[in-house]
Amino acid sequence: MDHRQAAKDILAEIGEHNIVAAAHCATRLRLVVKDESKIDQQALDANPAVKGTFRVNGQYQIIIGPGDVDKVYAELIKLTGLKEATTDDLKAVAANGKKANPLMALVKVLSDIFVPLIPALVAGGLLMAVNNVLTSPGLFSAKSLVDMYPGISGIAGMINTFASAPFAFLPILLGFSAARRFGGNAFLGATMGMIMVMPSLVNGYDVANALATGKMTYWNIFGWNIAEAGYQGQVLPVLVAVLILAVVEKWLHGKMPATLDFIFTPMISIIFTAFITFAFVGPVLRLVGDGLTNGLVALYDASGFIGSTVFGLVYSPIVITGLHQSFPAIETQLLADIAKTGGDFFFPIASMANAAQGAACLAIFFLTKDKKEKGLASSSGVSALLGITEPAIFGVNLKKRYPFFIALIGSAVGCFIVGLFGIRSSALGAAGVIGFISFPVEYYGPFFLAIALSIAVAFTGTYVYGRRLAVGQSDEPVQAPTDPAAPAVSDGMIMAPVSGLPVSLKAVKDQVFATEMMGKGAAITPTDNMIYAPVTGTITVADSTMHAYGIKADDGAEVLIHLGIDTVKLNGQYFSSRVMPGQRVQVGDVLGTADFAAIKAAGYDATVMVVVTNTPAFGEVAPIESAQVEHDQPLVTLTQSPGKQPAAAL
Repeated sequence: MDHRQAAKDILAEIGEHNIVAAAHCATRLRLVVKDESKIDQQALDANPAVKGTFRVNGQYQIIIGPGDVDKVYAELIKLTGLKEATTDDLKAVAANGKKANPLMALVKVLSDIFVPLIPALVAGGLLMAVNNVLTSPGLFSAKSLVDMYPGISGIAGMINTFASAPFAFLPILLGFSAARRFGGNAFLGATMGMIMVMPSLVNGYDVANALATGKMTYWNIFGWNIAEAGYQGQVLPVLVAVLILAVVEKWLHGKMPATLDFIFTPMISIIFTAFITFAFVGPVLRLVGDGLTNGLVALYDASGFIGSTVFGLVYSPIVITGLHQSFPAIETQLLADIAKTGGDFFFPIASMANAAQGAACLAIFFLTKDKKEKGLASSSGVSALLGITEPAIFGVNLKKRYPFFIALIGSAVGCFIVGLFGIRSSALGAAGVIGFISFPVEYYGPFFLAIALSIAVAFTGTYVYGRRLAVGQSDEPVQAPTDPAAPAVSDGMIMAPVSGLPVSLKAVKDQVFATEMMGKGAAITPTDNMIYAPVTGTITVADSTMHAYGIKADDGAEVLIHLGIDTVKLNGQYFSSRVMPGQRVQVGDVLGTADFAAIKAAGYDATVMVVVTNTPAFGEVAPIESAQVEHDQPLVTLTQSPGKQPAAAL
C-alpha cells in the first residue's frame, strides 16, 4: 500500500479542511469531522485502502487494517498539520461544545446497568421456555410431555427452579451492577439487593394482597410502623436505593478516618440506605414503578395491532438514535412481573424489525456485483437475522437508503400480526428468526407467520426496487495489481495466542470483527494472562498501548491479535509487551501479558480476537472447533488458494 497516497485520497474524500482531530487504534482511523455531509462516502467505499467505515460516539471511523493504519495516520497528520491525539483526546474533542443530552445520559446509565445482566436473564428465560415445552399441552399432543411421560416431571421441576432464580433474585443482580455503575462497592450493592428480597419479608408479589387483606407485618420503630415488604419483581426501587448507597458510601470514604473507614463505612452505608429504602424510597417507587408498568401494558393493550404496527415501523429508527438501549430496563420489569403483564411485547417487535433489516441487506447481496459490498451484505444480513442489526443498518441499508425504508415496511407488516395475536415473549434472547424459543408455545405459529411476512416483504421489496434501479450493474470490482515477487501462500495453521475458551468471531461485540471486515479468524475468552506468538514471522504491529499485535507469518499470512474490545482506551494499563516492530518471533514466543481480570473489572470486554487480515489470499480460513484450547494448540487452519497472492503484496 502507498500510505501517503492513501492518506491523500482519504483526506480528499473526507474534505481537506473538514477534520477537527484524528487518532488511531490498531485497525482504524478515528476522526472527528466538522460536517459529515461533506464526506464523499461513495468514494471512500470504493477506496481500495479502506475496508469499511462507520460512525460511533461522535467519531467517524475508517477501517484500514493493522500494519497500515499507523502509517496512513502519520501521513494524514503531515498533510493536515493536526496534532497527534490519543483516543481519549479524541473522545474529549468529540464531546467538546456539545450540551449533554439528559435523555441520552439516562439511556447510557440504564444500558450500563442492564446490558451486563442480559446473559443471566436470557439463561433464565430460555430455561423457562424449555419448561414450557415440557409442560404445555397441545404442542405434541393433547397432553403435555410431562403428562405423557411422568418420569420427566422431576426434570421439569428442576428446570423451573433454575429458570425462576434470576427473576426471583433480580434485585441482587441489579444491586451489584448498579453499584458498579454508580461508583460504589458492587458487593455492598448486592448486599442491598439481598436485604430487599429476604425470605422473612412479605414477598414482593404478595404485597398488594397483604395490604388489602390486612396481613402485612410491620417493624415498630418508636411507634412508627414500617412495612416488612419485599421487592421481588421490582426494578426502580432497587436502582434508587443503590444510588443512595453509592452516594453515602463515597461521602463516608471522604470523611471517615482511614483507621475506621474499612470497618464502619460499609456498616453505616447499609443501615442508613436500608432504613431510608424501607421507610420512604421503596414504598413510593413501588407505586411509581407499578404505575409505569401498568400504564405501558394498558397503552399497548388499548392500541392493539395499530400500536404494534406503528412501533414496528419506528423500531429501527429508534435503534439509530441509540434509545433502544433503554428497553432492557423496561423488558426486565415486564418479565419480572409476567403474571400481571403477560410478558414482554418489546421483544417480538424487535425480532420483526431485525429480521426485516437482515432480509433487505441480503437482497443487496443478490443485487450488487461489487465483491466488497457482497461480502459485507452477506455477513451483516445473516447477523441481523440473528439479532445484531447495526452492521446491516449502518454498513449497507442506510448507505443505499431504500433497503432501510423498505425494511421498515416489512417490520410493520410483521408487527401487525404480532399485535393481532397479542404475541408476547416470556424471556429475553436473540431478537430475530431464532427468537421463537423465547415465546410460550402457543405463540409459535403466529410468530413464524409474522417473521416470514417481515422477511418476505423486506427482501422482495428491496430486490424488486433494486432491480428497477439496476443496483450494482455499473459496479466493477477493484482489481489490484499483483507482485510477481510476492511469496506464495501455502497451507498452514495458526496456534492460539492465549489459553481459553474458543468462540465464534461473529459472536464478538465489535461490529468490525463480527462482520469479518478485518478478515476471518477466531476469538477466545482467555483464562490465562500470557500472550504467545501464534505463528513464526516478523512483528508488524506492536502499539504503545500494547493491546494489539500484528505478525507477518513466513507462509504469507498476516495475523492480527487484538486483546479485548476498545481496550485502546486503557492506554497500556494492565498490559505489558516484550516485542517491537521488525522483530523476528518463533511460534510460542512470549509477546507480552494482559491482566484480563483487571481489564474486565474496568468494564471492558476481554475477548481476544485472532484475525487473518489478508483472508482473500487463501482458499479458506477456518477456525478449529474445540471446547477449550491451550496456547500451543491449533486455533485456525489456512488452506492454499492457487494463483492468489498475499494481500500485503497488493
